[in-house]
Amino acid sequence: MTVLVAAASKHGATREIADAIARELTRHDVPAEVRDVGEVDDLDRFDAVVLGSAVYMGHWLEPARKFVERRGPDLAEKQTWLFSSGPVGELAHAPKEAEDVCDVDHLVATTNAVEHRLFSGSLDKSTLGFPERAVMRAVGAQEGDYRDWGAIEAWASDIAATLESSPS
Repeated sequence: MTVLVAAASKHGATREIADAIARELTRHDVPAEVRDVGEVDDLDRFDAVVLGSAVYMGHWLEPARKFVERRGPDLAEKQTWLFSSGPVGELAHAPKEAEDVCDVDHLVATTNAVEHRLFSGSLDKSTLGFPERAVMRAVGAQEGDYRDWGAIEAWASDIAATLESSPS
C-alpha cells in the first residue's frame, strides 16, 4: 500500500505539513510519497490519498481546487483524507469548525473524503508580497508559526491505523 500526500502551498508551510504527514505514515510502515498537487498526474499507483491546501480568504488554493474538479471521481474511489491549513494568530487558538474557516463541503463531497481536518497555519510576513502584506495588515493577521505538530502527527497516525486495518 502506498499513500500519496499531495498539497498546494503558496509559501511552503502547508507543504511542511504534508511532509510531516508522510513521515508519520512511513514511521507506521505505511509507504508515502509527497508531491505538490500540480505535479500529480498518476493516481493509479496509489492506494490512498491525503490531499491538502493552504486556505486564503476562505478557499483552497486554485491548483488544489482544480485538482479536485479534475480528479474527484478517481479520489472518490480511494480512501481519501483532506486537510486545510490556514488560521493564524488568535484565530489559530479559537475553537472552530472547518466550515467556519474554509469552504470545503463541496471538496469533501466530490472526493468522498473519509475526513477533513483543519490545522492552524504559519505566517512569515517576509515571504509575502505587497498585496498579501496589505491584506494581512487589514485583517490583523499575526505573524508566527501556529501549526500544532503533535495534532498533525496524531492525525497521520490515525490515518495509518485506518489503512492498516483496511482489507487490502
